[in-house]
Amino acid sequence: MSDLKEKYNKEIVPKLKKEMGLKSVLECPRVTKVVVNVGVGKWITKDTARKQEVLKKVSQDLSLITGQRPQERPAKKSISGFSLREGMPVGLRVTLRGKKMYDFLERLTKIVFPRIRDFQGISLSSVDGKGNLTIGVEEQLVFPEISADETDFFFGMEITIVTSAKEKEQGITLLRELGIPFEKEEKPE
Repeated sequence: MSDLKEKYNKEIVPKLKKEMGLKSVLECPRVTKVVVNVGVGKWITKDTARKQEVLKKVSQDLSLITGQRPQERPAKKSISGFSLREGMPVGLRVTLRGKKMYDFLERLTKIVFPRIRDFQGISLSSVDGKGNLTIGVEEQLVFPEISADETDFFFGMEITIVTSAKEKEQGITLLRELGIPFEKEEKPE
């Protein structure tokens, strides 16, 4: 069992139940899944000859980062200005649940965020009305599994942490307890 999952079950759930005044531990908000998206359309449309090579390399890096093989996401419609045809792969997606999800979250909070240059915390506006957090990572090099020497090009990714919270404040409380570093709020005097 993951350390983070164990911490969630033994420490965070009782604390959330007490803070939120919930009747049952099953009412406590929890993380249901983590979705990692990478857009590859800009490399594929510029150089169609390298299409398979780019997809393969990004897929390998994403597999190393998440521990799971990514799924190709096709374009939904053709756009001639971008040399894009319907059905062309324009992105890769990985959906993590269970042990892999908790392991990924633990690495994200303990290893990746401290490695980001000038990191001041995540903005509270990144959390939507249902308590889900979406953040962008500019380079895959912040993950320790990726070596700069072995990478031909750099790509960013979007990480969405989906929770079962019913409102934004519940989601923020859960994410803070899980170790997600939010920006310091300025208190007016």
